[in-house]
Parts: sequence; structure tokens; C-alpha cells
Amino acid sequence: MLIYFLLPLIAVALLCVPFIFTAKKIKNGRSPKGAFIGNLCTFAGIMLCALIVPVGNFVSAASEGGVKAALSTGAGLGYLAAALAVGLSCVGSGIAVAAGAPAAIGATSEDPKNFVKALIFVVLGEGIALYGLLIAILIISNVGTALGI
Repeated sequence: MLIYFLLPLIAVALLCVPFIFTAKKIKNGRSPKGAFIGNLCTFAGIMLCALIVPVGNFVSAASEGGVKAALSTGAGLGYLAAALAVGLSCVGSGIAVAAGAPAAIGATSEDPKNFVKALIFVVLGEGIALYGLLIAILIISNVGTALGI
């Protein structure tokens, strides 16, 4: 049981070692490029070992019937649709706020009476993300209902 504690601890220690060399190189005024490449190689090696040599019986829950039913193709597409609804609505909201907020600030600096009108346009842009979140919640609840979760 001690190995389950020591292996992640060793992995974290191996990932932190290149940062020591990076700090020393930055302190001496040199480029930390080599230490950064070393950190990437160490990370890739640890992840490769984690994929090739699984330790323990951590994925035993996948053999249960309830998990197999939840991981069907239809459920996966439902979760993908929910993720796309949230992601794309947040991107659209960011674009709307990025265009509306500077204009609102400019209008408020010209005439302080325009603050409320300008604020409404910024809030309407942020509302798009809330609509996407609402749609995602509805999709996930319907997927769960169809699977009996």
C-alpha cells in the first residue's frame, strides 16, 4: 500500500527538479531553455510510464454494469453536445463583451448619464453564456434521465 503513496510522490519530485535548475539559470542571467526542455522530457517520460505500466486496480469500476451503461455512444454525444453548448456560448459571450465593454466605457466617459444604457448592452452579452449553461444543464439532465441515473 505504501507504493501507491510513493509513486506519485516520486513523479512530482521528478517533475519539480528541473525548476530548481531553471531558477539557478535565471538567477545567473542565462537562458532557462535547457531546463524547460528537460522538464518537458521528464513529464513525457512519466506520462509514458503511467500509460505503459498501470499500477494497481484503479480502473476496476469500469467493469460494473452502471458505468458501462453511462458510457454508451448516445450518452457520450449528449455530454459532447453539453460541452459544445457551454464552450461556444462562452466564446460568443466573450466576443460580445469584448466589443461592448470598451464602447460602454467610452460612452460613459463622454456622458455619465449613459452608464445604465451602456451597462445593459454589456449584461446582454454576458447573458449569452448563461443561456448556454442552461441548455447544457437541460441536455445533461435528459441524458441522465434516459440512462436511469
